[in-house]
Amino acid sequence: MLAQRSQLPAGLTELQSCVQHNCHISDARFASDYTICVYLLKMREYYRWEKGYGFDTVLARDEIGDWLTSRETFWETLEESEFIPLLIGSEQFDPFDSDAINRELEKHSLVYSAGVGNQGRPHFFLARLEKSSDHEDCHIHVAAEEYARDLTAPPAMSLNGKVFIRRESLRRMLWEKFEEWRWSKPENAMGRAIRCYDFDGDMAAALEAMTDTEIDTLILHEIGEIRAGKELSESWHEMIASFPRSRLELMARAVRDHLADAWSTLPALLERRDPPSLHFYFANLSGMRKLIYPALLDAYDQWVVHEDISPLEEQVEHGLEHWRKVAQELLQLHESRIKTAWQDMESLIEHRQL
Repeated sequence: MLAQRSQLPAGLTELQSCVQHNCHISDARFASDYTICVYLLKMREYYRWEKGYGFDTVLARDEIGDWLTSRETFWETLEESEFIPLLIGSEQFDPFDSDAINRELEKHSLVYSAGVGNQGRPHFFLARLEKSSDHEDCHIHVAAEEYARDLTAPPAMSLNGKVFIRRESLRRMLWEKFEEWRWSKPENAMGRAIRCYDFDGDMAAALEAMTDTEIDTLILHEIGEIRAGKELSESWHEMIASFPRSRLELMARAVRDHLADAWSTLPALLERRDPPSLHFYFANLSGMRKLIYPALLDAYDQWVVHEDISPLEEQVEHGLEHWRKVAQELLQLHESRIKTAWQDMESLIEHRQL
């Protein structure tokens, strides 16, 4: 079954082509960074999106194989290419000037974003704008169906006080996690989250309900990211940029993620007493985040076993000051410019686990 996409407004198909071209360039540079299993899973779902197939469609292995070979051959021609400007009407825009581009797209109910994610990987997308809202000093865009995207397609990003939430990418990510879990159905945080919804009775409705719930969680995290960004200042971004695609980058990003969540995400989820989102939150923690914060996982286990949420509340309160201090100490090490700073920064995080 094909998933229907609405048509772009007249005159914007060239913009779509330009954005997708830049997505291809990013993929040409970075797609090979994934392990083979993760890469093949992402490529399968990218194929599903590109062809417009629904989640209930069984994909033909031979067709995917041919498409994969063709796409990799195409990417080889783009590895040294530079990103191209975006054309809207007769005006050209720098592809990273999201603010100016969105001012032009607002009248068409479209939204665009360009940014740099983990390991220095650029991300671009063009989508239909579902809704916009303001929260304190954050402007939040929720995007619906996507007209251009790259392989990774992160479901949430923040840039210059603006938050971009991608409904279609989030729903696809949730589908991938559901598919992965149902192979063996382990009794873990993901299973507990999934069982909060009726996936057995009505999978489509359950997936949509889970997407609606987790959009709110993503917004909370990005609000925390913005707060953390203001406190850590531009120096943090300069520090991250100085050691791209390294273990230290992953460790530093995990520190900031824990700070953001202690500031915004977890306090809100705990106040709401929201089991589906809490279970999914812990199911979705990266390996590095688990490595440097085992005490948070212990508090989660106590809640699951004893139905006692107080250890989680205490841990979140303690974690806010802890990760704030660790982040500031990382910045101090970076700014000291000592030759052994990288090693000392890794050691700092390792020895300041909670």
